[in-house]
Amino acid sequence: MPGWFSLLPGLLIPAWFWIAQLHGWPFWPAGLLLIPLAWRGAGSLQLPRWALLGATVLGLAAVLARRELPVLFYPVLMNTAFLTVFGLSLRASQTVIERIAHLREPDLPPAAIAYTRKVTIAWCIFFGLNGLIALWTTQQDRMIWTLYNGAISYLLTGLMFAGEWLIRQRVRRQTHG
Repeated sequence: MPGWFSLLPGLLIPAWFWIAQLHGWPFWPAGLLLIPLAWRGAGSLQLPRWALLGATVLGLAAVLARRELPVLFYPVLMNTAFLTVFGLSLRASQTVIERIAHLREPDLPPAAIAYTRKVTIAWCIFFGLNGLIALWTTQQDRMIWTLYNGAISYLLTGLMFAGEWLIRQRVRRQTHG
C-alpha cells in the first residue's frame, strides 16, 4: 500500500465536513474515517494509546449512535494527545523537537538544543490553544466548527511550521556565523 494512501482518511475527514455542511448531510459518517486515521496516527506519530482508543471510541460511538457529537470532539482529542506528547517530552532528556532535529543534525550544539526546547514549548502552547478553540467550536454552529477545524486550524498549523522554519534559519545564521 503506498504511503500516501494512509493519509487518505485524514484528508477525507475535513473534506467530508465541508461537503456535509454544504449539502446539509450529517457529520456522523465521518466516524468511519476516525478508526483508520487513529490507527495510522498512533503508529506513525507515536501518539499515546489512550488517543488511539479515544479516537476509536469516538468513531464507533458516532457510527453506532448516528450522532455527530463524538466526531466533533476528535480535534480536541488530537490536540490533547499532541500537547501531552510534546509536554511530557519537556521532562525527558530530549524533547520531541530535539529528537527530530537530531535526525538532520546528529551533533547539535548547546544553543540549538536550547532552541529546540523553546520550540517544543511553543508547540505546547499552540496545541493547548488550538484544543481549547476546538472544544469551544463543539458548542457552536456547525459552520463555525467546520470552518475552524476543517480549514483555520490547518492553516494555523502550517503558519506555525513556516514561522518556526524562518526563525530557525535566522538562529542558524546567528550561531553558525
